[in-house]
Amino acid sequence: MSETIHQTAAEAPRETLHERLAKNPDGIVERIAREYGVSTLSVVEALAPTHRTLVGGEHFADVMKELESWGEILFIVHTPDIVLECAGSIPPGTFGRGYYNIHGDSPIGGHIRAEACSRIAFLSRPFMGRPSCSIQFFNGDGEAMFKVFVRRDEKRELKADQVAKFEALRARYAM
Repeated sequence: MSETIHQTAAEAPRETLHERLAKNPDGIVERIAREYGVSTLSVVEALAPTHRTLVGGEHFADVMKELESWGEILFIVHTPDIVLECAGSIPPGTFGRGYYNIHGDSPIGGHIRAEACSRIAFLSRPFMGRPSCSIQFFNGDGEAMFKVFVRRDEKRELKADQVAKFEALRARYAM
């Protein structure tokens, strides 16, 4: 006599992170990381190569310098306790006292420990069902230091000039 085994949804094998992202690359990467018990960078690394380009943190100053010419972007700092969003331009930066200092005529300003940046990710993927492009800066623990998103226009479409700059910058480092 054979026993019939019934498997509940909770007992069913969970799809791997790669399978989940291959099926649907949309979602908040920090939330996906918590769900799978991995770092945020691990989620980014699990995305298909068509959705991400990863480069070393040694390019931090060059990427930041490029971002100065983009105009108004969306600057995001996402921690477990807050998602801080600030629209503005990236001011010119300088190194001093162990930080990359950004100050100018923008609501975005402060002091960034550039040496803590171990990886930079150029992401082009759906977010909340819409195309998105961002550059995300990761520390040695694989967590996002901050993110810079291409802005949207009045029709909620990505700004074409910033997408072009994003693609050109990503292409420069993809080689």
